[in-house]
Amino acid sequence: MASSKETYRVELRAAVRQLGERGLYSAAKWAAELLVGIEPDATPAPSSAMDTPSSSGSAASGGRLLHLHRSGGSSFRRRLRPGAAEAGTPLGGVSYVSTPIPDDDAFDVGGDRYLLAKTYFDCREYRRAAHVLRGQTGRKAVFLRCYALYTAGEKRKEEETVELEGSLGKSNAANQELVALERELATHRRTGAIDSFCLYLYGIVLRDKGSEALARTVLVESVNSYPWNWSAWLELQSLCTSSDILNNLNIKNHWMKDFFLASAHLELKMHEEALKRYERLMGVFRCSDYIQAQIATVQYSMRDLDEADMIFEELLRTDPFRVDSMDVYSNLLYAKESSTALSFLAHRVFLTDKYRPESCCIIANYYSLKGQHEKSVLYFQRALKLNRKYLSAWTLMGHEFVELKNTPAAIDAYRRAVDINPRDYRAWYGLGQIYEMMGMPFYAVYYFRKSSYLQPNDARLWNAMAQCYESDQLQMIEEAIKCYERSANNNDTEGIALHQLAKLHGMLGQSEEAAFYYKKDLERMEVEERQGQNFVEALLFLAKHCKSIGRFEEAEHYCTRLLDYTGPERETAKSILQGLKRAQSVLPLMDIDHFAM
Repeated sequence: MASSKETYRVELRAAVRQLGERGLYSAAKWAAELLVGIEPDATPAPSSAMDTPSSSGSAASGGRLLHLHRSGGSSFRRRLRPGAAEAGTPLGGVSYVSTPIPDDDAFDVGGDRYLLAKTYFDCREYRRAAHVLRGQTGRKAVFLRCYALYTAGEKRKEEETVELEGSLGKSNAANQELVALERELATHRRTGAIDSFCLYLYGIVLRDKGSEALARTVLVESVNSYPWNWSAWLELQSLCTSSDILNNLNIKNHWMKDFFLASAHLELKMHEEALKRYERLMGVFRCSDYIQAQIATVQYSMRDLDEADMIFEELLRTDPFRVDSMDVYSNLLYAKESSTALSFLAHRVFLTDKYRPESCCIIANYYSLKGQHEKSVLYFQRALKLNRKYLSAWTLMGHEFVELKNTPAAIDAYRRAVDINPRDYRAWYGLGQIYEMMGMPFYAVYYFRKSSYLQPNDARLWNAMAQCYESDQLQMIEEAIKCYERSANNNDTEGIALHQLAKLHGMLGQSEEAAFYYKKDLERMEVEERQGQNFVEALLFLAKHCKSIGRFEEAEHYCTRLLDYTGPERETAKSILQGLKRAQSVLPLMDIDHFAM
């Protein structure tokens, strides 16, 4: 156990240095945070009994997690399933491949020129950096030169977009360096004179040119030869749009693969699988804020808002200047309508770094919750000026335009979101809502189908599609019933599905099915202590139904409960009770006549 942890530390320390030297700062930051997240080795106790596996397992599940909970509770430990926390390695019993750490000193000559070019790169003078390294053949130099050219092309593309269409406009501007970079990197790959970092860049170039299959192959080669570049894993993840593609990747069994699969499962909405993998990874990286944030995100996606809320609170307590993943936390607080907590979070990130896209998104959520939708749109636009590919900002800004009744702007925002990520079910759902509001249910059903396919466990999506099928233009009642059944089977917390199933079956004359769903809906409302028109409607239908099939005692029970309410239903209940008394008085006479005969 100790040796495996030390191996992770050695590999990650080298990765932080090597990634930073190549200007891959995001991946370097991720590796450094993971390095700090490795659980410190326990101080050996004098007793020999501490060396037994059971004792070490007890220590692992004991005091090491106290810093994660309020008041030293054990809520986080309860989330780790049996055996997950004691795995010892990210996947207990799994044998990982050994990947040698490359020796940078053996790669390059002309180190002074490289240092000058790296300085220019850090100062964002990308073309100067590439120019300094012309003619250099060392692998580090080749990568930095190509990466500087790619970054310069991206910078110019963004400038052209702003010049032609404005800061949030669409444009056909392209990176003019892609063709030359593809030619050079393809030649290096063909001759074998390419390292993992250039393979990573080659994969990005291929992706930008639309060659996704080849990009996946190249990125797999990159992560197999240098598995510590998290940016390469993320690019590979963006190209895995289905579980079949993910399962067919030929990736070596390095421990970094576990992080990739967990993240990919989360992206593909395979929440249970993602949660299992992150729980196992906690066996070694028990102090990792990244893993805790990912688990909180999974819990949020699974609608376990209270559990996710607790984890995010602990993350902020241990790292009060954290901005990463806090936009997800703001979405959670918005869903819970926790205006005070969201206000506190918005104020905190504003003071920490108000020009981060995530900070702008959090502030936008705060104004949206207050009903100030114009201000909310303004901050979402600021977030998108900082990062045009910020998916959540496009989707949430679409929601704000819906509130402002600005239909064209909402459609544009949602379409921009699905252009960035076709798997964003929220944007597809938003488009469905827009077309439903415009009285175009055929289009709305198409978009609701897309969203429910991507998020089949969300009852709200099935309810929305069912309501479209119910519309006057479609009148597809059988299809609506199927959708409401899917909603009811997926924990419809709003209680829409059961009531609508009862009503629709009643409309079709299927009284037994209608009574079944009215009874289930009544039981749900009683448990939740809710009363209202739906409650009265269920009692009235069940009273009439039970009377019609001769279950007079049940009918009397429902009618008696209706007497507690005012309105026409009470008079109807009285009338039914009178009818029940007459019917019950006639029955004994009928029995006497029967015996007399």
